[in-house]
Amino acid sequence: MALDDKTVRKIARLARIEVTEPEVAHYAKELNHILGWIEQLNEVDTKEVAPMTRVVDVKLPRRPDIVTDGDKQADILANAPATAAGYFVVPKVVE
Repeated sequence: MALDDKTVRKIARLARIEVTEPEVAHYAKELNHILGWIEQLNEVDTKEVAPMTRVVDVKLPRRPDIVTDGDKQADILANAPATAAGYFVVPKVVE
């Protein structure tokens, strides 16, 4: 799939990137080169390759998944400039 100048301008507009006319041809060439690499990667047979999350297969230590409230409400609210009834008080932002 080759990108033309019109497509490059559309991509730049969607990405909110200002691209000058001389840059359009350059970026079209660069994007086509990247797409060529992707097409080349798609040709590689990976059916026999297991998915991996890291290079070395290491099991991470796990802790029990227990839900707690932390019991730190007073400590957390001590950092707030204003509180009321155990909650943060914030300025009204919608009128």
